[in-house]
Formats: sequence, C-alpha cells, structure tokens
Amino acid sequence: MKCARCLLQLQGLWLQGLRLQGLQLQGLRLQGLQLQGLQLQGLQGQSARSAAQRGALLQSSSQPHMLRNTQHQVIRRFHRSPINDKNQPIPAEFIDEDDNKKDKSLVIHDDLFEQVARETKTKATFNKVVEVFIKQDVRRRGHVEFIYAALQKMPEFGVERDLAVYNKLLDVFPKEVFVPRNFIQIMFNHYPRQQECGVQLLEQMEGYGIMPDVDTKVLLIQIFGVKGHPVRKYQRILYWFPKFKHTNPYPIPKNLPEDPVDLARFSLARIADDRDAKVTVYQLPCTDITESGEEITLPHVVGIQSPSQMELLAQHNPSRPVFVEGPFPLWLRDKCVYYYVLRADPVPPEEKVEEPYDPERSLAYPLQLDLDLDRDLGDEESFDVEDLDEGAVFAMCMTSQGDQAVLNQWVSGLQQNNPILGQVPTLFRLEQGPRELQGAHKTKSDHQHRPDPQTQREEEEDEVSVEEEPRRSQEMKQ
Repeated sequence: MKCARCLLQLQGLWLQGLRLQGLQLQGLRLQGLQLQGLQLQGLQGQSARSAAQRGALLQSSSQPHMLRNTQHQVIRRFHRSPINDKNQPIPAEFIDEDDNKKDKSLVIHDDLFEQVARETKTKATFNKVVEVFIKQDVRRRGHVEFIYAALQKMPEFGVERDLAVYNKLLDVFPKEVFVPRNFIQIMFNHYPRQQECGVQLLEQMEGYGIMPDVDTKVLLIQIFGVKGHPVRKYQRILYWFPKFKHTNPYPIPKNLPEDPVDLARFSLARIADDRDAKVTVYQLPCTDITESGEEITLPHVVGIQSPSQMELLAQHNPSRPVFVEGPFPLWLRDKCVYYYVLRADPVPPEEKVEEPYDPERSLAYPLQLDLDLDRDLGDEESFDVEDLDEGAVFAMCMTSQGDQAVLNQWVSGLQQNNPILGQVPTLFRLEQGPRELQGAHKTKSDHQHRPDPQTQREEEEDEVSVEEEPRRSQEMKQ
C-alpha cells in the first residue's frame, strides 16, 4: 500500500511539473507578443518624430544594432535565418571552377610525370614519381586520378610489363579504408570508384600477359578485403592464365625482330602454316646510284612458297591468268605488316577433275571412309552446306614498297622454280596501301614534279585507250 501511495504521489508531482512547464511556455509566448507590439509601437513613434529627434536618439544610443522605443526598452533587429541562404542559387562561376578542378586533376598528375622525368624516362624515374606522390600527402588524396595517369604513362617509361611497378602502384591505395565491414556493404559495391580503379589496373596486367604474384594478393586484400571485386578479378586471372598459357600452337615472341627482313621471314612462315614452305629473299634493302647520278633506295622483297603450291601452279591452265593482289594487313602484337599473294580464279565446274584419294597419304587422319551403315528411309544423305570455292594461292611475299615494278621483280624470281609463269599472263590488282608501302623518295619526287592538269588528262585518256585495246603483252611474260 505504501508503494502504491508513493507512486501516486510521484505521478501527481509529475503532472504538476508538466502544468507548470505549460504555463511557462504560455508566458513566453505572451512575452513574445508584447515584444512585437512594443516594436511596432516604436516604429510608429519613430515615423512621427522629426529628423532632429532621430539624430539625438541615435547619438545617445551606444549600441548601433539596437533601437529604443518611448518606454526605453531595448528591441533587437530581426535577423534572417541561415537556412534561407541554402535555398539561394549558387553562382555559375563557382560551379565552373569546381568542374574545371575535377577535369584538370589528370592533367596535374601528367605534369608531375613530366616535371620529374624531363631528361630520361626509365623505371627509376617512374618509381621516383610514385614516391613523390606518396610523400606528398599522408592521406593520399587524389590517388585514383594518379593511378589512372600512371597507367597511361607506363608505355612511355617502358614499364608496362614490369610486375614490381604494378605492385608499387597498388601500394598507393590507402590500406584498410575500403574494406567492407558487413554483407550489405559487400552487396552494394563498397567504394565503387576505388574498386573500379583496382580492376582497371589488373585488366592492364592481363592485357600485357603478366601473372600476378603473392605480393599482389596481399596488397589487394589489405586494400579491398577478401570479398572485393579486385580480389575476384585476381582469382579469375590465376584460374585462366595457366589454362591458356600453352594453348597457342604458333606463339608470338614478346620482342619482335626489328630488322624488316627478319620480321618478314617470321610473318610469312606464320601465314603459310606449312613446315615444308621455303622462304626466299629476292632482294635486300640497299641504295643504288642511277646513270644520272640520282640515289635510289631499293626495298626488300621476301617471298614464300611450299611444294604443294608449286604443284598447283604447275597444273594451272596457261590460258587463264594469275593475279597479284594486295596489300593485306597482318597484326603481330602492336606491329602491322602487309603482304601480297599470287592467286588464280576458281576452276570452273566443267574443268574440275576429281582425283582418287591416296589411302597412305595420311594414316593418322584418313581422308575417306567407306562405311556400310544401315540407313532408314527417313535418313537424308545430303547436307545443306554452302561450299565456297576459292581460287588457289600459289605464293606470298612482303615488301616495303608495293608498286608494280617491285612486284614484277618478285614474279620474275618465282619464274626460276615455276617455268609455267612464262606462259601465263599476270595481272596486278593492287589497292592503295598505307604510306609506309610507298617509298619516301617517290612521294617527294611526286610533290616536286607534279604534272599540269591538261597533261594529266591527256595521260589518263591514253591509259583508257590502251586498256580498251587487246593486251598482247599479257600472252607472254615480260
């Protein structure tokens, strides 16, 4: 009973406190209304006063930001709330300045690379730039922009295939800051901009064929945690790289030969795909002096032909022409070379001769199988397969100057091992290739000795008339 009474007394005291608090709030409201009335009364009194009384009152007042009414009560001025300032429109000049700062962030880092590595661009200077950025700020502000700029500058410094440099760039990231703490952060891609930068770094390593090591894994776990996207990318690289490492039967070396003749040898051997194909150098690059005393640079001419191609050319009908076509591009890593082919049109169906298969030609892969299988009436023996009949390719070559005179020299060299070329007409179907195929001396001479428009038209008309006439020169090889 005593506990219940105590509780009732406490409840009564609490209610009395609430009532007193309500009365105090009402009193404050009434006081605010009185202050507003006094302010209005003071404003009316000020409007009725003369200019002299206003000056006297202002001089007598010691506080410039306060007004006094007739009852000598100090009334403060109304001040606008700072919340309204947030709704005001931001001037356009400040927005432009912020955008320019964001856009110029990569430019600033590019300037840092140029300032440090003014004379030489080597691995030591690249590492020096990274160390300068790390010591510049403890919190590594702007590290994402710096890493993107460093990835673009790596080929210039020659460190795009160096694993230690990639690990040094990963070390630029702050440690244990972007690690997700729960499954929600993992699900919503915690710090996406930093994770995208880490994935981009690993993709560049993948593009250059660099296998990450244990140090790369430790750095990625310290930066992004075990469940981060860069760590998953690292795991995929470790899974697929060993599987595809030795699957290419024709691997390309990392360092391609710089000599154009050696590069042509390697490229033609790769295109031919025949172990018995023979590479022949018909002409080496050299300089020659003509009778008029003009110095001419002769291009290199390298060709390839296999024994099977020589057999096909020997069986070719001499009444049908062969064609020299090109140039066709071939990419070897970051280099592009061009080649030409000697080919013929497809053989007409009425001239085709089916030769019997030689059972001993290929013991591992038989070319013909005669199997007696019981077939049902609903089985179809014919298949809807479109057979595209192409002409045979008799030889290929590479040269640095793809004009008709140089290619005619190549065909003349082929005629030594293929006498039938002296009886077969040869036509040239050459397309306009890149500038590297056209000699520099030729372009300069064309600019210096440019014909007049009238003479050029006359030459074109002569060419058209020559094409309309029967070409007797095609019947025999020059």
